[in-house]
Amino acid sequence: MTRNALERLLRPRSIAVVGASPEPASVSGLLLTNIGRFDYGGDLHLVSRSRDEVNGKPCLKSIDDLPEGVDAAVLVVPQVAVYDSVEACGKRGVGGAIIFASGFSELGDEGRAAQDRLADMARGYGMALLGPNCMGFVNYSDHVPLTFEPVPARKTMTGPKVAIIAQSGAMNGNLRAGLTARGVNVSFSLSTGNEAVTSAEDLLSALIDADDVDAFAIFVEMLRKPALFLKAVARARALGKPVVLMHPGRSQRAREAAQSHTGALAGDYQVMRTLVEREGVVVVDTLDELFDVTAILARYPVPIQSGKAAVSSNSGALRGVAIDFCEDVGMELATLSPQTLTRINEILPDFVTADNPLDLTSQGMQRPEIFGLTAQAILDDPEVGSLIVPLMGGSPAQQVAKANSLLPVMIASQKPVAFCIMGDTAPLAEEFTRLVTESGMPFGRSPDRALRAMAHVHRYGQLNTASSERAAGDLGKKLPDLKPGPLVEYRGKAWLRDLGIKTPDGDLATSVEDALAVADRIGYPVVLKAQAAQLMHKSDVGGVAVNVRDADALRDAWSRMQDSIAAKCPGLVLDGILVEAMSRPGLEMVIGGRRDANWGVVMLVGLGGIWIEALHDVKLLPPDLTVPQIVSAMHTLKGAKLLSGLRGKGPVDVQAVGEAVARLAALMLANPEITEIDVNPLIALPEGEGVIALDALFVM
Repeated sequence: MTRNALERLLRPRSIAVVGASPEPASVSGLLLTNIGRFDYGGDLHLVSRSRDEVNGKPCLKSIDDLPEGVDAAVLVVPQVAVYDSVEACGKRGVGGAIIFASGFSELGDEGRAAQDRLADMARGYGMALLGPNCMGFVNYSDHVPLTFEPVPARKTMTGPKVAIIAQSGAMNGNLRAGLTARGVNVSFSLSTGNEAVTSAEDLLSALIDADDVDAFAIFVEMLRKPALFLKAVARARALGKPVVLMHPGRSQRAREAAQSHTGALAGDYQVMRTLVEREGVVVVDTLDELFDVTAILARYPVPIQSGKAAVSSNSGALRGVAIDFCEDVGMELATLSPQTLTRINEILPDFVTADNPLDLTSQGMQRPEIFGLTAQAILDDPEVGSLIVPLMGGSPAQQVAKANSLLPVMIASQKPVAFCIMGDTAPLAEEFTRLVTESGMPFGRSPDRALRAMAHVHRYGQLNTASSERAAGDLGKKLPDLKPGPLVEYRGKAWLRDLGIKTPDGDLATSVEDALAVADRIGYPVVLKAQAAQLMHKSDVGGVAVNVRDADALRDAWSRMQDSIAAKCPGLVLDGILVEAMSRPGLEMVIGGRRDANWGVVMLVGLGGIWIEALHDVKLLPPDLTVPQIVSAMHTLKGAKLLSGLRGKGPVDVQAVGEAVARLAALMLANPEITEIDVNPLIALPEGEGVIALDALFVM
């Protein structure tokens, strides 16, 4: 499938409807009604074996009778006829086909096999196949409604243009209806169904550079081509086109094959989210957020580089609500400058306290001009990055007065704004609704939704700033002869030392005499650890002894360890027993990395030791973060206060932890054979004194 094939499918100059029918309620009838309603201006060919004409337009008897090179064919045929129809289209040089029929991969192995056969054949002809089991698409820009869902025609709209991409046809229609009703200028609305050939990533890639797309709203349950998706959203970021993504699945269990804490905690959804956010994608968790964030970012696509949020309302009660809510969603409120406070005080009566959030009191009922004047004063403050204005609407006349006061300021603003009239579903004046819709301003009825959406808009600015800062290229050491499976601990620690990550002093012993010699050299107390690549969890089988204080205790621990492993792991041959010095006390952390089969490398940092089992307090990180970015991410952990020191303890060496993560990332990028790394615990010593890796697991 080529870019040209996608272009022909999405912007067809000629269309063939295969299985044409005049029945108004049939799939074909609904499709043809849409095409007529949109006044499609290209060539339209109808194909029907049983009819000579449909709605006065003559029909061809077969796909073979079509002229060579039709751009798009819509196959309104049963499942059993799909394969032959696509093959016939391929032979006639059709650019792309839409398949509504179900009965493919969604039905199991047999349907999957039929879909794979269909896909192979379509690819052989270079066709862009949409579906099967899809509802088609609407291209408002070129008046092309290739869907059986009844879609009203629409006058050409002004303002930023949004493309909707959804695997679900119903969700696609939901997003299109909701955004259009808000006055958002939807230019494309596409559903992909089973994605036998053409996926959401393909459509995104095809529209990234389009002049009639300024932002994207995407709903997908699976991203089948992660590398293509990352490339496309990186391009969107470079062009200043926001991408808002909803991807159900954040509760999905981690891969069962994971052999380390890193592998277990880095589930598919979290890996995806970590890496797409690195490219500036705004990932939302709810449908409300998908609607709201898209509406704001489409209108205000320039990322907020600095500045915090401001709230202005005529409800005093909302002030406390907004303060609490902003704290909950992690959105900081701006401190208004003295100059701004002076301007607000000049606008409002003496009894009103100028602050953020701002309570306008009931003064707007007599002086509606204060809504626009105070909004302008707040937006002019350099410390303000956005403004949310949730108001009680009042009478129809008061609603219109508020709109006339606020909308000119909002329309002229380069900073993101959101406008709310509270009251839930209480009716609004028709004139007010018309003014708001025609303005294109983000508008809703819920302050909670507006605040949450604006928090995502601020997050978009932070993501774009972070995306511009990347670690230096792959500087990791290439390792030789990496055999599949886990690497025994003492060899993994040798790799860590080679990277400049300190490990406890010690050595491998193959006899108790060797162990005593090592202990004499490094000094008591010591730790003993049984060593074998197959021994993933040494403590569970009695393979660890700590705080061994003298020679007699060492002999006893050696004997008990050998007996326990022989009983619990019969036949296991140890490489030996690692004898190490007891570590200095410090904060137990975990660092590591995982190579996802689809998405690539993702790193991990968090609280280690027993904390990782109890709290799962970890952060996933892209592998190209700079050390300062890694350190910054560490300070967003739930237990971040431990890094700075608690109860008389000083701060730990977060810089050294960040450097260790960066070195492991470089190692993984240089060695594709490494699938997992788990260093747990990594002892973070006091600030300036570095780190010590007490355990290490590498899996190839």
